[in-house]
Amino acid sequence: MVYTNKNDYLEQMIEKYSNMIYRLAMARTGSIEQSEDVYQEVFLRLAKKLPNFKSEEHEKAWLIRVTINCSKNMLNSSFLKRRAELDENLSFETPERHEIYYAVQKLPIKYRTVIHLYYYEDYSIKEISKILHTNENTIKSRLARAREALKTSVEGGMAYE
Repeated sequence: MVYTNKNDYLEQMIEKYSNMIYRLAMARTGSIEQSEDVYQEVFLRLAKKLPNFKSEEHEKAWLIRVTINCSKNMLNSSFLKRRAELDENLSFETPERHEIYYAVQKLPIKYRTVIHLYYYEDYSIKEISKILHTNENTIKSRLARAREALKTSVEGGMAYE
């Protein structure tokens, strides 16, 4: 697609990828505020760099990689290590969604990331391995371990009548 100027290009990219970037940042950071910071940083980097993408898939993969890197930087920042957690009251459609969301947030970040990319972004294991620069078997193992942890967490927390 040909853009007449930089602003048109950035507006199109934000419109196209904002939900994906925000959801991935939320999956990785577990915080609304941190997700918003990561979201802004990703689009700031896009505006500064203005990469020439080979395809739409390359464009999406670049944005995912930048989101992962920005999330990692955010989580490793010394500022965040010296702060207190606030209770974020999120509303969910059903109690089950609430339970699953918090179960996913309790997973280690490497598991949260593969769960998000696989289930929410519909990437295949092969695609995830390329995005994360990780062996396919490692991705399969992480998915299996994450599923097992979620199953144990959700089933363990349910009362059957």
